[in-house]
Amino acid sequence: MDFAYKQILAAVDGSDEAAWAFKKAVEIALRNKSVLNLIYVVDTRSYSAMTKRVPNVDDRVFDHGKELLERYKRNALDAGIPEVNVFIAAGSPYKVISRDYAKRVEADLIVCGAQGLNAVERYLMGSVSQHIVRSSHCDVLVVRTGDTEDAAEAERA
Repeated sequence: MDFAYKQILAAVDGSDEAAWAFKKAVEIALRNKSVLNLIYVVDTRSYSAMTKRVPNVDDRVFDHGKELLERYKRNALDAGIPEVNVFIAAGSPYKVISRDYAKRVEADLIVCGAQGLNAVERYLMGSVSQHIVRSSHCDVLVVRTGDTEDAAEAERA
């Protein structure tokens, strides 16, 4: 039985904990000689209720995600990971990550931060990471950091 991860899906959102999760995902990908797949999801549940339309990837709401993914991809390639794929999507983050893209890339590990940027969602519906753990078909590593200095270092790395 092979315990090496071959396809890692790392969710990033610009938060400190997602930066730390990215750093862990890079380390795991290097050890396992894995493909690293990075995903940024624009949560459209409230967006479409306010505007009556779902945004597309050319809308400005995606600009931050595109910049973040490009920086993370560059960092991962510089760290020595030979294959890094980036995805930007719209929808409910936990559904898009755990159901759609995890299956699309045939992920055997999802890496995400314990807390993201959206405190209101966490209060009302629970964290995205909790939903990912419950609904994923593969292993999930939920990364947390209590030290914002360490997270800032992970972001720069």
